[in-house]
Amino acid sequence: MRIGEIAHQAGVSTRALRYYEEQGLLTSERTPSGQRTYPESAVERVRLIQQFFTAGLPSRTILQLLPCVDTGHASPKAFELLASERNRITAAMADLAAARDALDRMIDIANHPTPEHCPALREPAWAPYNPADATRTAPGPTEALVASATLITM
Repeated sequence: MRIGEIAHQAGVSTRALRYYEEQGLLTSERTPSGQRTYPESAVERVRLIQQFFTAGLPSRTILQLLPCVDTGHASPKAFELLASERNRITAAMADLAAARDALDRMIDIANHPTPEHCPALREPAWAPYNPADATRTAPGPTEALVASATLITM
């Protein structure tokens, strides 16, 4: 089968098939004119490779697991490798959850700005933040009017 036929039947691009070959995940024969040809079984193998990628496995790990697929026998090392990959994915998920939580805090700050987080709200603007200033209440309209009248009369 030619590369386009395999790609169509397996639901991948020809570029993906070339990449799989480059990584050692798939093999092909060459015609005298240099075109790739694959056995019909390549369709099933490509689908399996896609399942491994969907599970989050990198090509180097898939390459280590394919001999187990070919022999029908999973070694203890293969199970260790799969467990290690699962741990890597779990850690990445925890990192993503932490990033999401940090983004949630940023969204909350953006929706409810305070002088602590928004330098433009400080007096004077962009002054260093002083937590003691946060305990003082801002002058109400009457106090502000009296303060400005006092400055005018002075």
